Amino acid sequence: MQNDKYSSQPDSEGASPPAVKRVAVFFYGSFMRREVMARGGFQPDHIEVAKLNGFDIHLDPHANIRRSDRHAIYGVLVRASHAELDRLYAMDGVGAFLPEALLVETRDGALQPALCYIPPARDSQPTDRAYQERLVAVAREYGFPDWYAERLAGCR
Repeated sequence: MQNDKYSSQPDSEGASPPAVKRVAVFFYGSFMRREVMARGGFQPDHIEVAKLNGFDIHLDPHANIRRSDRHAIYGVLVRASHAELDRLYAMDGVGAFLPEALLVETRDGALQPALCYIPPARDSQPTDRAYQERLVAVAREYGFPDWYAERLAGCR
């Protein structure tokens, strides 16, 4: 039997492995970028634009979010295995993020439960301008509303 709790290989008796469980995950920062996901060994089958109400985004120096009854943030909704998420959040430079179960809204107005990884504290450092430019570019690529791309461009 395999020791890897996430393995999808047959066990020593040749039995078929159980299907890999995937969970909905909402990404709002670097992991929206396909090349960053790929660096972590993750290539989602489907990416859907979604909105998370009740949160605001800050870039200090990179994207992090906190609750706000006056704001909403945009990001992408994907389905990932726990092993894929472990690899992504273990990448060098990612920092500490904790998963929280939230409801996101898809473009068609449907509510979807999803994990969202949120840092436990803000860094209070100046915005990384090169990172900010990449974040604004991916927001425009996904067709986020103009007001949101402008919000990202003005984050400090």
